[in-house]
Formats: sequence, structure tokens, C-alpha cells
Amino acid sequence: MNVSIVGSGYVGTTVAACLADLGHEVVTIDIDEDIVDAINNGESPIHEPGLDELVAEHGGGRLRASTDYEEILDTELTMLALPTPSNDDGSIDLQFMEAGAASIGEALAGTENAAADPHLVVTKSTVVPNTTEDRLAPRIADAGLERGADFLVASNPEFQREGTAVADFLNPDKLVFGTDDDRATALLNDLYAPLRKAADGDVPVVETGIAEAEMIKYANNTFLATKVSLINDIGNICKEFGVDAYEVADAIGLDDRIGEQFLRSGVGWGGSCFPKDTDAIIAAAQEQGYDPAVLSAAVELNDAQPERLLSLLDDHIDVSGKRIAVLGLAFKPGTDDIRNTRAVPVIEGLQERGADIVAYDPVATENMRERYPDIEYADSAAIALEGASGAVVVTGWDEFGALDAEFDEMAAPVVVDGRRSIERRDGITYEGLTW
Repeated sequence: MNVSIVGSGYVGTTVAACLADLGHEVVTIDIDEDIVDAINNGESPIHEPGLDELVAEHGGGRLRASTDYEEILDTELTMLALPTPSNDDGSIDLQFMEAGAASIGEALAGTENAAADPHLVVTKSTVVPNTTEDRLAPRIADAGLERGADFLVASNPEFQREGTAVADFLNPDKLVFGTDDDRATALLNDLYAPLRKAADGDVPVVETGIAEAEMIKYANNTFLATKVSLINDIGNICKEFGVDAYEVADAIGLDDRIGEQFLRSGVGWGGSCFPKDTDAIIAAAQEQGYDPAVLSAAVELNDAQPERLLSLLDDHIDVSGKRIAVLGLAFKPGTDDIRNTRAVPVIEGLQERGADIVAYDPVATENMRERYPDIEYADSAAIALEGASGAVVVTGWDEFGALDAEFDEMAAPVVVDGRRSIERRDGITYEGLTW
């Protein structure tokens, strides 16, 4: 198939590269000329394991990028993968999605020869229920197009995790097609046919309504976010009793009603999805007159975990004027994304305490430097620890688990671990956040 994708961020670029790898001809549309040039030169604009190889293989070939919306005229369907940031009240900001939908409509309306079949516009970004129906479809139609005759709409949410996005796309646990027209359903089935064939058909497909598909993504993410906050709450209780929360989690994870995933208690969740999506669905529910108490509590507990980490450090050392190492800046291992990373409240808490901060991350340093240019950044964990009076582990990079003799170079070897990355050993004062 010929496919166009509007937006070349984490979602758009990964989906585009994976679809090209499945054999489709894909063009991404983006206003950033540097991103367009990078993709056409076979260079990934983002850090994501496995993505460099796909873009290098297909960039400039089956995978192209352009700033011209008219490129969509040569495609059968267009995916909207634009940002959906949060407003100050947590509600979803749809300005980029609506602008993208309007530009798609203008491009489709500008063709001299109307296509025999209506063009399918697929919402890939996460939006609250009824957004495609009430906000995006009308913007496409504003160009003088008739829905059903000139264009169709659908929702096809993504369930990719940063750090494993390529593997998640190529090995999905489900595909969700939200449509109100059999022609849209058929196009989505054709789009994913190579993926399902590669998996011997062993990929569940959920065919549902558009609003239901939009809600499935929120339900998926907020359930997982709440699960993390619940295990963190349990972990905090375990810490008070001197109980190892990870041993508790290993046991309850054997219950197939609970499952072992997302039971690693620690300093909390961040990134672009869980915080934004949880805030957005809470705001949307409240607008409808319903207060989602459990989700609100999950957010409140998550926001409190970084301060609990710092309070454990306070129990051992007055950090004012002391060199404190912050290990890990990305919101999770495998990505350079610092959106809503727990490192931000940790750094700000240390700054409020007057600490002299030195930070290290394998890939996210430059992104964090743009936000906090005045703190020190080390080129390795060993350099960050040298002469430090304390260290906090915020991101669970594997390399932190290999640290050992490096702690001997600390001025005062106090280590507070928010991700259970470090092994307890003689010679260091070690505190686990929930164990």
C-alpha cells in the first residue's frame, strides 16, 4: 500500500519505518526540514533501539519524508501522528491535530481529479473519545469535502513503549481498528496484513467503533499507570515494615489475575504517555461530571515518590553544599526522552536543598542540559560518583547494576536506589526506595 503519516515524532517515525519494513511505500509529512532531511538521508531523528537500522535501510527509498501535504494524494490512507500535549488543566490540546486534519482536507480538496475511492484518515495519536468524530472529521470536511464520498475516518491507537517501540509494533499483543465504515475496516486489514502474516495470524484484531478505540488506548495506559502506583503504594508500606517489596511482587505476580509485569516498584512513572493520558482522561471525565477517584489517587501517589526518594537521602546526609550524583535522566531505559522524567522533581528537590548536583545518563544528557544548563554533567557514572557525598538512582539503566568499585571513590558512599539497580554491598550505605 501507499501510506502517508503526518508527524515524524516518536510515534510517526517508528510507525513509518516499521510499515516500510513490512513492504509498504511510506511518506511522512513534517514541517521540520531537519527531520525531513534526516529521514531521506537514512538517519533516524530520534533515539529508539532498532529504529536506526530500519531508517538506514529504507530511508530515501520505501520510506520518504516531505514538507508537502500534497504527497498524501498519492496514498490510500493518511495517519495523523501529531502531538497531543496537555493544557494547564490537564485536558488535551488538540491544536496540532486539528491543524493537521485541516491541512489534509485542503490537500484532498485541491486535487483536480477526484479519487475513485474515498481517502482514509486514521487517528494514530492518543485522543479522548469522540475527538475524531467531533473535532477532526469536521476540520477535514471544512475544505468542502463530503465524508463517506471524499474521505473516511478511523482510529487505530498505538501501544508502543519507548525503548521497545519497534519490537512492540512488529510483535503486537493486539490491533485495534475503530471504524464506522466497512471500507475503512478493509483498508486497515490490508495495511496490517503483512504483519499478521509474519505472525502466522496470531495477532488478535479488535474491530470496534471509533470512540471505543479511542477509549481503549486511555483504558490501557491508565490501567498500567494505576498498577504501577498501586505497587509503589504497597512498596512504600513494605518499606515501613522492613519488608522487601520485590519479593512480595514476585509472589503476587504468579497470580494470573495480577501478572508479573509492571510490578517493579520505585520512583514512579513518567514519559510522554502515562502522565499526559492519565491527566487527559481525568479532565475529560470531570468535564462530564464524573470524578475518577482511583486515577486521581494514582497520579497523586506517583507525584509523591521522588520526594520519598529524597527523604531517604535526608535521613543519612544534609545535602546542602554537598556533591550529589543523579544517575539516570531519561524517563526510562532505552530512550533519550526526558518528558515527565522523575529526574526533574529529583533535581529540583536537590536544588531546593542546596545540593551541588552532578548528573549522568548514557543518552539523555544533552536533552536535560537544555533544561538545566547550570548543573554539572558527567561523561560516565564513575566520574559522577567520584567525590560525591551521596547518589540517587532515578533511571534503571543496566550499566548502573555493574557499578561496584566506583562507589569507593565517593566522599561519603550513601546510595538511595529508586529502581533496584544497585546491589547492596559492604562499604556503602544503601537504601532501596521500597525494599
